Formats: sequence, structure tokens, C-alpha cells
Amino acid sequence: MKFKNIKDMKLERLIILFIGVFIFASCEEFEEFNENPNEPTEVAPSVLMPSAIRQSVNTMVNESFLLGNNIGQLTSKTLRTEVDTYNWNAFPTYWEGLYGSLTDVKGIETEAIEAGNEKQEAAAIVLRSWIFANLTNAYGDIPYTEAISGDENNLTPVYDPQAEIYADILSELERASNLLANGNGSIEGDILYSGDANKWQKFANSLQLRLLMTAGGKINNAGNQFKDIVDSGNIFSSNNDNAVLEYLNSFPNEFPLIPLKTGDFDAVALSQTALTVMDNYGDPRLLRYARPDNDDYNNPEFSGAVSGAGSCGKAGSRLGAAYYNDDAQTTAENLGIGNADGIIMTYAEVEFLLAEAAAKGWINNDIETHYQAGIQASMDYYQVDYTPFGYTDFNDYYNNSGVAYNIETDIWEQKWLALYFTGLEPFYELRRWYVESGMNFNGIPFLGAPCDNLNNNNLPMRFRYPGQEQSLNSQNYNEAVERLGGSNDINASIWLVE
Repeated sequence: MKFKNIKDMKLERLIILFIGVFIFASCEEFEEFNENPNEPTEVAPSVLMPSAIRQSVNTMVNESFLLGNNIGQLTSKTLRTEVDTYNWNAFPTYWEGLYGSLTDVKGIETEAIEAGNEKQEAAAIVLRSWIFANLTNAYGDIPYTEAISGDENNLTPVYDPQAEIYADILSELERASNLLANGNGSIEGDILYSGDANKWQKFANSLQLRLLMTAGGKINNAGNQFKDIVDSGNIFSSNNDNAVLEYLNSFPNEFPLIPLKTGDFDAVALSQTALTVMDNYGDPRLLRYARPDNDDYNNPEFSGAVSGAGSCGKAGSRLGAAYYNDDAQTTAENLGIGNADGIIMTYAEVEFLLAEAAAKGWINNDIETHYQAGIQASMDYYQVDYTPFGYTDFNDYYNNSGVAYNIETDIWEQKWLALYFTGLEPFYELRRWYVESGMNFNGIPFLGAPCDNLNNNNLPMRFRYPGQEQSLNSQNYNEAVERLGGSNDINASIWLVE
């Protein structure tokens, strides 16, 4: 081996040092060269807000079509009947879609706080609360306080107990309501309420009513809290307050079902259960919820698909013209009603909440007044035509159809019908009524267990956590499953139903 002399070694070190400095300088120049001065490092709420609203509502519309309406037996699957028959696996698109939209919501909230824009912050809180409420209602314990913290290098968030999540959501909605009433700033990029802080406040308060009713006796003094919000007077008071996303007529802002292939859209049809109830009253919403089989809107004929029977059961009428364009049949435009909205919450639902609260003794209002107002609000929202069913107007319908209030389950029935395409609320409400009826369908006169169900005629209590959670967040997943009794099962008791 030949050894280097001192002179050679010094020269070599100088060369290495020169090369190192050159590379370091070049890397700095390269990084500067690759920095795009036109690309913002922070995105304004005016850009994030439309994305957050649209993505979350789109997820709920799609899952209402695939899950909510079918679990609630308002519609039935004619193909791939796993949802109807309670042959449930995980529904990952629901989990992923809602958690994905929370990323934008967090960005809005962060930017609003930094800018001191309290009204923008409050609107983000309301949106966040609605999304998390849907997630915990479906699964039970979920990542909440540490969720959406990947930017803080937390990729394994803990699963918070559902009771704590509910308490925090209600507290956050109250805080948002106060900020919307008294805070400064404005709501930018708002495609839901066009920046109207008062309507956002009504939404925040009305959403609290929904959650208090959903939890019921699980929350101490739920009735008193409910009454205090009602007494404030700042809740939905007409269809002008509805939290609904009005879609446009072109991609990507069109109603999410419009781009479906015909076969995929026709995999869901009006259920025999819903048809039986609506046909019994001559309910004019039938012409909005479904297309007449004979495409005759003056003398309509309908059919219902048997829940759970799929292609072996009776075929059901196609869903209404507002939910899908088909030029071979009467279109929504022909009917003068436009395509469907993305429904978050409606005034009709609030009136039914008030009716049920009155029946429970939470408020001293007249039950039938709210019950009747709820039905009328739903009819008005859908711009129904009474004449094909033999009625002249709403009063004629209410007084002569047999729908007039008699017992508390009448409220359940009419609320159920009004929740058509309202996310997963048909499932959440059915579960609540099922539990209140002694964990069976016997106390729900308008519903029964689906045909050929695989769950011993029992309504599932929850969705399974997605499988990826077991591998990506195993420790926290396992702890959450342990609190369920050791199994990620659809019949496991969550806090809401314990």
C-alpha cells in the first residue's frame, strides 16, 4: 500500500472542502430556485370554506343514498343488499370522507384565529361539530381531541370516549353561537349561508337540539338545556333557515348522484315500507321522493322494493326526478323544482324535535302545533302538488288524510319521512326509537326487521371501525375496541345506547 505524503493530503482536503462548499451553495440556490413565489404557504378561509362544506356534504349525500336511507328503510337496495340485511362490514368511505373534510375545517379555524376573525372561527366550529357528531354517532368512541394532527407529527390519535365527545361538541356549539352573535369579522367563502352569521347561529343552536334529543337521558338535565335553547328563540323558524347546500348544474358543483351510471342509480329504489305509509295517507311527497312507474304525474302509480329481498323481491319505483337526470322520463326541470339539495338539517326536523320535546315534557308547548308545522314545512320544502292525491291544500291534507296527531309515535313516523336524504339521521333516529322501544321493532308501528336479515331481527347499533385503523393506529384502536367489550362488532353497545 502506498502512503500519501503530507502535501498530497493537504491538497486533497482543500479540494474536498471546496467541493463541499460548492454543493452546499448549490443546494441553497436549488431550493431557492424551486420555491414558487406565486404559491401561497397558507390558504385563505375563503378558499378552504367552500371545499370543506362541499366535501363534507357530498360525503353525506352519497352515504345517505348508500346507507342512511336504506338502513332507515325509506329506500331499499335492489342489488348488493348487504346494508339492508345487516351484513355489515366497515364503511370506510364514510370515515375517510368526513375525516378528510376536517383537514380543511382545521385550516379555516387556524387561519381565522390568527386573523382574529371570530365569526369565521365560529362557522368552522359549527361545521366541525356537525362532522364529528356524525362520526361519533356512527362509530361510538373516535379520534377527536387529537384528530387531524398529522401536521404536529401525531399520526396515532387517541380515541376519545363518546360521552366526552358529546359534552365537548355541545360546549363548542354554545361557544360558536356566542361568537356568531357578538364576535367580530365576517364569514368568507360561505356557500351554505352566504356569510349570514345569524343563520349560522340558528344552525348552531338547532344542532344542539338534535344532539340533546339523540342523547336524551344520557345527558344530565338534557331537557333543561333543550328548553333554554328554545327559550332563546334563535333556532330555525322557517325553511329559509334550512342548512342545505344548493348545488349548481355543472361539475364539480352538481348533486353527487347526477354523474352515476343508470345501473348504479337504479340499485336503490323506493322501499315498500315507505310506500305503504305514504300511500295510506296519500302523501304528496311521493311525487318528489320517487318517479311514478307510469311517468304520469297526474295519475301516478308506484311500487316498493322489499328491504332485504333485493332482486328477488318486488321492484320499487325509481328515486325522484330531482336526484338523477333521465331525459327519457319527466325531469326535475320539467317539474319546475330543480335538482336536489345536500341536506344537513331542516326547519321541518326542528319542528319535530319541538313536538317530541313537548311530548316528553321538556317544554310546555303544544305538541300538535309543532307536529303539524313539521309536516307542512316538509311539504313546502319539496314544493308538493296536492291535487293528484285528491287534496286542495295542506289543511285539507292534514284534516282528511288520517295524518293528524294522535300519539307520540306519530311524531316518529312523520319525522322519519321528513328525514329523506338527510345523511345518516334516518339510522340514528331509528336506533334511538328502537332502544326506547325496548331494543326491538315492536314499539315502532311503521317499521319492522328487514326481510332475510342476518342479525336475528336486531338493528345494529354501530358501524365497524375501518380495518386500516387496526394496522395504522393499533394501540388506540385496541383500547377503543376493549371499551366496546372486546369486539369491533355492529351490535356492540356504545355510550348512546348503553
